[in-house]
Amino acid sequence: MIRIGFAFRLAVWAALLLAVAARAQQPAHTQAGPVPPAILAAKKIFVSNAASDSGLFPSPFSGERNRAYNQFYSALKAAGQYELVADPADADLVLELQLSFTPNIPTASRPTPAYPFFRLVVYDRKTHYVLWATTEWIEFAYMQSTHDRNFDSALSALVRDFETLTGKAPAAAN
Repeated sequence: MIRIGFAFRLAVWAALLLAVAARAQQPAHTQAGPVPPAILAAKKIFVSNAASDSGLFPSPFSGERNRAYNQFYSALKAAGQYELVADPADADLVLELQLSFTPNIPTASRPTPAYPFFRLVVYDRKTHYVLWATTEWIEFAYMQSTHDRNFDSALSALVRDFETLTGKAPAAAN
């Protein structure tokens, strides 16, 4: 009887010790890395149209191949937080927008063989270094109208991603 009690206490202590050790090995909350100062200080931006992969217009998306660029540019202009310039030499940042798709790479998060996405790359105009990049996937749809709605939603999310990154909220709507 005494041996059973000792064995039981030993097992409980061992389990407790293992639980404490496992908890100690979990990574601590990681602090977010800094946003490059050039992004936060930028006042003038140039939007570069890195185009759309062939096969995305007119199907699955309606409109023309520059639709993403035109909508993105208009959204930034409407936000009123930056001066949009026509020449990259006049800009603090260059934003490169691309609409692409991943052919034949289905995964759990992207179950369809060709899944379109927006990619926004932020360059420092002076150094030409990539400062930041973000991607927004466009949800798959079967109907043209749903494809277009998902396109618009993903592009709006990309604009919000950029605004969140820069800490500049859009101007209040009148």
